[in-house]
Amino acid sequence: MKATVVENLWLALGTLTSHKLRSVLTVLGVVIGTTCVIAIGSILTGMSQNVTDLVHQFGPNTIFISKWNQEIHFGPSSREQRLRKPLSYADYEMVLANCTACRYVGLEIYARVGPRSARYKGEQVDAIPYTGNTPAFADAMNLQVATGRFFTEAENQRRADVCVIGADLADTFFPRGNALGEQIFVAGHAFEVIGVLGKFKAFALDSSSSNDKHVFIPYETYLALHPSAKDHFMVAQGEPGRVSEAVDQIREALRRSRKCPWNQPDNFGVATADNIIEQFHQITAATALVMIVISSIGLLVGGVGVMNIMLVSVTERTREIGVRKAIGARRADIILQFLMEASALTGMGGVLGILLGIIISVLIQVLLPKLPSVVPLWAVALGFVVSVAVGVFFGMWPAVKAARLDPVEALRYE
Repeated sequence: MKATVVENLWLALGTLTSHKLRSVLTVLGVVIGTTCVIAIGSILTGMSQNVTDLVHQFGPNTIFISKWNQEIHFGPSSREQRLRKPLSYADYEMVLANCTACRYVGLEIYARVGPRSARYKGEQVDAIPYTGNTPAFADAMNLQVATGRFFTEAENQRRADVCVIGADLADTFFPRGNALGEQIFVAGHAFEVIGVLGKFKAFALDSSSSNDKHVFIPYETYLALHPSAKDHFMVAQGEPGRVSEAVDQIREALRRSRKCPWNQPDNFGVATADNIIEQFHQITAATALVMIVISSIGLLVGGVGVMNIMLVSVTERTREIGVRKAIGARRADIILQFLMEASALTGMGGVLGILLGIIISVLIQVLLPKLPSVVPLWAVALGFVVSVAVGVFFGMWPAVKAARLDPVEALRYE
């Protein structure tokens, strides 16, 4: 049986190579469909890996809390979310007092409008993130200070004019690495640099993380300088193995603090790092499904072309079929021969599509380094298996038709 399969495979390849142009044109749809699977699959895999690395740098036990629902969505937020009151310092105190499963709880305050530029001597950087933070925010957010330190509770209480800056801001203002002890101006106020954060992973298509240009100052200092600021963001670090318990305690504390009725949903958002990653995976899975549907159109076109060519091949080789059946070939042998030809034809189209998809992925990495692209093994395997399956499926009818030919009539065929 093994010898028969190998012989049929060589016979199929010989038949296909004798009609090179026709074979290439026949499987063009298969090539396009497989290329789409590999190329889009590599981008989705790269994006998914990028988001996973980005979120995990804050630690697996990190919990994010804000007035907005902590979910990935496209388009504007709902009216109900926009009308929610911001988180308050009282909310923070309630969580701090009641979340026994939290190791750290940090608070951030920011103004939605106003100048956000940092200046040092002749250099200026615009559109910077500029916030006031409690000292525990660094531990809760897993911020890594490369040089210097984060501010203390004593500095926060006495409203010290100190700041911790991101890596990109430090490189711009202090290329020689002498940031500590220097004064920078943010929104017209002078702050002494006491710490520089390490480099953060950036989201795809972004040159750097927003934290790399961030200016962190003590919470009380920010509140004194910008008393109209009311928007807060909270972050907590759950104890290892108690993240779910911490989330429940945070929700219970905030519902009491914000007087949320028992029969109403939360008027705030809480999410863990794993929640965000899971949401993104759901989005990429839906995108992958759309990709498969679109690619299937190309595979369908290629399959119809294969069926058409195989039917023509049956007509062209009627006498050959008659000779094979006259010398003892069974119906199964004829079916196997034509199925091998059809699957070899689409299989080669699949291999060509895989190679083109890999080339596109490599070109993306070279020409668009900000767009992550990783060729997944599942896409390669799926592309090849589906391309071969297309040949088997669409080659079945021509193969059965060839096997049913009467040998006597076939030998008479001119």
